[in-house]
Amino acid sequence: MESTLKEMRVGASVLDMDPKSTVGGGVEDVYGEDRATEDLLVTPWTISVASGYTLLRDPQHNKGLAFTEKERDAHYLRGLLPPAIISQQLQEKKLLKTIRQYQLPLQKYSAMMELEERNERLFYKLLIDNVEELLPVVYTPTVGEACQKYGSIFKRPQGLYISLKEKGKVLDVLKNWPRKSVQVIVVTDGERILGLGDLGCQGMGIPVGKLALYTALGGIRPSACLPVTIDVGTNNEELLNDEFYIGLKQRRATGQEYYELLHEFMRAVKQNYGEKVLIQFEDFANHNAFELLAKYGTTHLVFNDDIQGTASVVLAGLLSALKLLGGNIADHTFLFLGAGEAGTGIAELIALEMSRQTKVPLEETRKMIWLMDSKGLIVSSRKDSLQHFKKPWAHEHEPVKGLLDAVQAVKPTVLIGTSGVGRTFTKEVIEAMVFYNEKPIILALSNPTSHSECTAEEAYSWTKGKAIFASGSPFAPVEYEGQVFYPGQSNNTYIFPRPWPGFGHVWELFVFMMICFWQPRKPCPGKLQRSTFQGG
Repeated sequence: MESTLKEMRVGASVLDMDPKSTVGGGVEDVYGEDRATEDLLVTPWTISVASGYTLLRDPQHNKGLAFTEKERDAHYLRGLLPPAIISQQLQEKKLLKTIRQYQLPLQKYSAMMELEERNERLFYKLLIDNVEELLPVVYTPTVGEACQKYGSIFKRPQGLYISLKEKGKVLDVLKNWPRKSVQVIVVTDGERILGLGDLGCQGMGIPVGKLALYTALGGIRPSACLPVTIDVGTNNEELLNDEFYIGLKQRRATGQEYYELLHEFMRAVKQNYGEKVLIQFEDFANHNAFELLAKYGTTHLVFNDDIQGTASVVLAGLLSALKLLGGNIADHTFLFLGAGEAGTGIAELIALEMSRQTKVPLEETRKMIWLMDSKGLIVSSRKDSLQHFKKPWAHEHEPVKGLLDAVQAVKPTVLIGTSGVGRTFTKEVIEAMVFYNEKPIILALSNPTSHSECTAEEAYSWTKGKAIFASGSPFAPVEYEGQVFYPGQSNNTYIFPRPWPGFGHVWELFVFMMICFWQPRKPCPGKLQRSTFQGG
C-alpha cells in the first residue's frame, strides 16, 4: 500500500522521514478509566467538582445505584437515588437480561447507546464482558441500519459535527469539545457508509461505533476518543426530502470547497491536539479516500480503515488459512469482485507480502492478483480509462464481463468480494471455484449482511463443506451433513493502529484477536471464538 501512495505524493514517503519526529506517547489515566471493568471505591472528581444532580447526569462519572453510602454523602446524592446499593456487576446482569429481551437488533443498539449516554463505565464493562454477543449490536451489521435511521433515533449528540457552516471556525468548534486529551479521532464525511452509500450527516454512527471498539477491544480510554462527522451535504434524495434529516439539506460539495474544509480541519486538529493525535479516515468515497491518505500521510498521523485496516485483517486470515492448505501465499491466484478502497487495499498488501516472501519485484507479484469492477475484469486495454488506483491491476488479458467467465478464465484459488453488492457469488460461481480447487477460499466481505456476496450457508452447501469461508458481517454456525461449520468474520473491527515509538509516522498494524480457526473448539482470548477465519 505504501508503494502505491508514494507514487501519488510529492515529497518524502512516511518511511523516509526522520526517525526523530516520533509520535509515541500517551495520556495519563487521571480518572482510572483504564479500569472500566472494576468497581471504583472512590468517585473521581472533575476539575470543577461535579456533585448531586449534575454528577448523576455526567456519563463519565455517573455510577447509578453503585454509589456507596459514603459517596452519597460526599457528593450530595442523598434523596436523589433510591436507597438500594447495587453493584456494577449486578447492574450489568440486569441490563444484559433487558437487552436480550429485545427482538430487533436496532432496539438493542438503542438500548446500548442510551446506556453509554448515562453511564459510560457500565457501558464498557457490559461490552467488554460480552463482546462476542454485543459486537454485532454496536457495530457491523446493526450500525448500518442505525445510520440509515439516525435522524429518527437521534436523541443526544455524540461527537462533533463540522459542517460547511463552520468553515473558517473549525478550530473554535474543536475547542468546544470538553475532553482535551484526545489521542484518536475517527472522521467520516458520510459519503460511502458500509455498502449503503451516501448517508450524509447520519454516518456519525460509524465513528461512534468504531471508537467504542477502540476502547472495548483496543484499550484506548473513552476520553481520548473523538468521533467527527464532516457534513458537506448529501446526494441522497431520500435524505434531502426527509423532514427528520439532521444534516445540511444541500447537494454534496466537491472540489475546492470540499478540500478547503478538510484542510482546515486537518490543520486545526494538529493545532488543538498536537502531533500525537491519530486521525482515522472512515467510509470516505474512493475518489477522496486515496487523495486524503496520500496528501496527509507525510504531514499528519493518519490511517484509513477501509484501505489499510481491511487489508491487514484479510492478509492475517489468509496467512492463517495456509495452515490448512499448506504452501505459501505466492502459490495462490486471487480474484476480486470490487476494485474500490477495500479491494485495491487488500490486493496491494497481498502483493507486498508475496514480494517480501519470494523477493520477486512487486510489479510481478501483482500479476497473480486480478480485479473486477462494474465494467468487468480490469485489463490493459482499459488502462487509459481507469482511475489511478486501479491502473496497477490492469494485466494483459482479453476483456471479460461476467464473474463466472472471469473465474473460468483466471482459475483463482481465492475469491474475494468487496463490491458492496449482495448475492453476486452465485451458485454457478461457487461451484466453479470448487471445480478448480479442493478447498477454495471464499471471502464475502461486503457489509452489512444484506450486501454480503453470499451467505455462509450458501458457501458451505454449494461447495459440499469444502470452502474456507469468512465474511465482513457475522453469520451463525452452519450445519451441513452432520458437521458444524463456524464461519469467520474478516472485518477491520479487529485492526487498530498503534504508534511504533522511534519511527516517526510509521504505524504498526496489529491483529487484536488471536487467529485460532485451526483449533475451532478452543476459544480465543477475550471471549471471542474463531474470530478471523474458520473453514471446513
